[in-house]
Order: sequence, then C-alpha cells, then structure tokens
Amino acid sequence: MASICLYFEVHQPIRLNRFSVFHIGNDNNSSYFDRKLNQQIFEKVAKKCYLPTNNLLLNLVNRTDGRFKVSFSLTGTFVEYCEQFMPELIDSFKELFKTGSVDMIEETYYHSLSGLYDEMDEFEEQVRMHRQMIKKLFNYKPRVFRNTEAIYDNRIAKKVADMGYKGIITEGTEKILHWRSPNYLYKPVNCDLKVLLRNYTLSDDIGFRFSSKIWKDHPLTAEKYAYWMSHNEGNLINLFMDYETFGEHHWEDTGIFDFLNHLPDEAFKHEHLDFVTVSEAVERYEPVGDLDVPWAISWADADRDVSTWLGNDMQVACFNELKNIGRKLKERGDQELINTWRRLQTSDHLYYVSTKGMEDGAVHAYFSPYDGPYDGFINYMNILQDLKQNLD
Repeated sequence: MASICLYFEVHQPIRLNRFSVFHIGNDNNSSYFDRKLNQQIFEKVAKKCYLPTNNLLLNLVNRTDGRFKVSFSLTGTFVEYCEQFMPELIDSFKELFKTGSVDMIEETYYHSLSGLYDEMDEFEEQVRMHRQMIKKLFNYKPRVFRNTEAIYDNRIAKKVADMGYKGIITEGTEKILHWRSPNYLYKPVNCDLKVLLRNYTLSDDIGFRFSSKIWKDHPLTAEKYAYWMSHNEGNLINLFMDYETFGEHHWEDTGIFDFLNHLPDEAFKHEHLDFVTVSEAVERYEPVGDLDVPWAISWADADRDVSTWLGNDMQVACFNELKNIGRKLKERGDQELINTWRRLQTSDHLYYVSTKGMEDGAVHAYFSPYDGPYDGFINYMNILQDLKQNLD
C-alpha cells in the first residue's frame, strides 16, 4: 500500500502602501497597509480559486464516500481577509472539515520568518496565536506543524517537538536525503518527531509545470499522473503545493479543475493507492531513518534554502532591522505597535526584495506588487524606519 498525502498552503500576504522617505515620521502606521489592493486581490483569487476548489473538493469527498482526503494550512492573514471581506469562504472550509476527510495543520499566524530569529519566543507566540485561531474556527488542535515555506532545521524541529506536535512538514531535497527517497517518514536526529517530506518532482508537475506547453509531458492527465504515483517507490507520496495552483496559477481553461476532478478515480484504479491526511500519515507509518539538518532548508526556489528571503544584503538589512525593532517593542509592551510589527513580518515582504534571476526571478516578479526588488526594499525599509520612529 502507498498513501497519497495532499496538502495545500492557503495564504494571502498583506501588501503595503507606497511609502516614501518623506512620509517617515509624518504618517500614522495604519497607512502602511494597502487595504484596497489587498481586498481586490483577495476577492479575485477567492472567486477564481478558493470557492470553486472548495466546492470541487467537497464533491470529491462525498463522491468517494470520504476516501479522498486532503489537508490544509490556513494562515492568520488569510483568515483575517475572509473575516473582513468574505465570511462565507471560511464557512466552506468548515463544511470541508466536518466531512472528517480534511485535516488542519499548524503554522505561524503571520506566515513569518520568526523560526529563524535568534530568540524563539516570537515563534512560539505566533504558533500559539495560530493554534487559538484553529481552535476557535474548527474546535480542533492540529498534531502536525508546517513552518512558513516549509523552513526547517534541527533547531526548529526540536522546538516543534517540545511544543507537543507529532509531525512536521518540509522539503524532500537531496541536500538532506542524498540517495534516499522522500516517499517515507523520517525523524530528526535530536528529537522524537516524524518528518513528512515533500515529493517536489510530483508536486511541481502540478504546481508549476501543469500548464506549460513546452513541458515534455504536457498535457498532464489524471490517468498519467496516477500511473506515475503507482510506480513510485515508498509508502507515502507527499504532494504539497499552494492552494492557488487551482484556478489562479493555472487558470480554469488549462484544464486544472478537470485534472483534480478525475484524480481520485484514476488513483483508486490502482489497488495499492489510497489517500491520507497528514495526521493519518503520521499515525500509520514509522520513520525509516534519521535526518540531520544543521542549516535551514525550505521548499522555495531551486536552492531550497532561505536565500529566497535572506540572499542579498538588502534582505539581511531588513531582517535585522525587523528583529531589532521587535526587541524594543516587546520591552515597551505597546500591543498596537506589536500587532503592526507582526503584520510586517510576513515573509512575502522579503520575498519581493530577492534579486535572483532565471526562473526563480521570474516567479518572484510574478508575485511582487513592485516594479523590482530595489523598489520593494526602499518601500519596506521606509516603513520600518517610520515604525522605529513611532517607537522612539
């Protein structure tokens, strides 16, 4: 038996207003965030992706008598958008969860890089905030954790284990696996925790390559994909991707919804394939080996490390300034400014400042609201300087 574990990251960042050097010290911090743009993008993606895909998944669960299963991680920023602009979207996630075939995953509330901070208390606080949100919405306590962008190392694994989680998600990169397969559970060298590794080849076949007409395997059909999975070694095939894959990254006319609609039936034609949630995967399977990850990895870009956010001097300067402001804010105890600071921690702000080229650079440019990384750096640093002046 081989189990297919489908997990979707559901996240929308908090985009910033344009903030020039002349605004520093002259504006209230409420002007940092572009409410109009954020609402427009959220509602567009909700109509193209979230609502139709939720409806499709609910139909698939019912059609297969609950044998089709998926897992979600909803960021706090995404949920806040739902509450402000489209409460019925949260209701649709609740309907999915009620089926018993859908699992929820823990993460940092603000989709932040707090797991990379020197002090881990901010990381713990954001995880607790996320836990309280999931408890309130779904009356559920997740058992599996997924750090922002699957960022992972030995230190993060130990912290997550100490917080009581049974499993953690990260990237199945050769950097940590070498000759081994991602299609098994593993465990960290320094704690008792089960690690689910993303099969990035199969995941990216859907997430990135599906609509590429120059891809040698285009068009990708559910029948073909199920055949590939049935011939993969191992007992656990982890397919982890952005939820926006469906309808937003790949538009409806690419056939992405038809692909998803037929995937369960095609998978079930292979008797040794079934679907599991992340919690079921952790319960069903045992680790086959240890993972030693002394430096941070992630699921982002070809490098699969943290250079996506900390790969140039501009990003490092912003990151260090963000941390320094946080230390002062916590000494002050101004909760309103702390809430603003946390919204500025969303990893997307540093993602937009990346200067990578080639395919990675094209992906960064696609998501960025700026003309280029230098514009993103200037805008973000101006806001940090204004927040610093508010603090002083």
